Amino acid sequence: MAISGSQTFFENLWYRSKPWWLWLFLPIQLLLWLLVFIRRKCYSLGLIKSQKLNVPVVVIGNINVGGTGKTPLAIYLLESLQYQGYKPGLVTRGYGGTANDFPLVVTSESEASVTGDEPCLIYHRTQATVVVDPVRSRGGQKLIDLGCDIIICDDGLQHYALQRDLELVVVDKTRQFGNGWLMPLGPLREPKSRLKSVDMIVINGDTMQLEAQAIKPLAHDGSFNDKNINAVAAIGNPQRFFDTLKKQGFGLVPRVFPDHHQYQLSDFEGLNAPIVMTEKDAVKCQAFADERMYYLPVTARLKPELEQQLQQQLAVLLQNGKIAKNSFKQK
Repeated sequence: MAISGSQTFFENLWYRSKPWWLWLFLPIQLLLWLLVFIRRKCYSLGLIKSQKLNVPVVVIGNINVGGTGKTPLAIYLLESLQYQGYKPGLVTRGYGGTANDFPLVVTSESEASVTGDEPCLIYHRTQATVVVDPVRSRGGQKLIDLGCDIIICDDGLQHYALQRDLELVVVDKTRQFGNGWLMPLGPLREPKSRLKSVDMIVINGDTMQLEAQAIKPLAHDGSFNDKNINAVAAIGNPQRFFDTLKKQGFGLVPRVFPDHHQYQLSDFEGLNAPIVMTEKDAVKCQAFADERMYYLPVTARLKPELEQQLQQQLAVLLQNGKIAKNSFKQK
């Protein structure tokens, strides 16, 4: 598997090995934990200003660095709300993009290199209104100005400057929380105790499953019949993608790039067999795609009990307006 040295090091440190020398950094971990606690407490006490929008705000996030399955859940929520007749919008930071003029409204002409890959993917899958803005409250207000009646904030759990009515956290069943340490010695943005204050925990691989759809070509029409492929991924957890392909009976040569990697045609030199990538990768390759390139869409499916619970909470938000509660509650 082709993978960068730094990525291999952190993957081993965070999720596989537990070297004894990590305990030497315990004082740093305690300091980091204290800083995270103080920041959150300042927001909850109003010492740092946060903005409250006049439509419901649903935050999808995680406490881990890297991919846990937030984007498929965001797509599920947008499509579900659209089906019910609402006009949801999504605000996201647009990580990996080069835009510097915000708020940026994603359109069919937007380039993933500018907006970031995930905003383009979400827009093309749902046709929902998507705004890129590192200041989520400003981006959220833009969505309201464009007529949205509920806002989904993608990867905004730690963005406390925007108040929220519902917090959904996605956890990867296999990786979970790695060694349990905060960055950079571990994969956590916040301590595991943060999960006690969220409204719902979605377990990717358990209460949420990512169902693979039919493989689709990027640059031509036609079916896909090959069983030996090059599998390419630039996502937070590429192994999940490779495992999905293996379960479908593919023999594959995996090739890993850093998360949010901006592809160039030269990245695929020497790859002659069919190249299958994730949908997030595909939006970055559309401009130069050739007949070798395909992608695998996935769809989030929730267990019935979780889906019922989520839909009930959304119904309360949308029928009664905003729930009067402390946006930074401590349970």
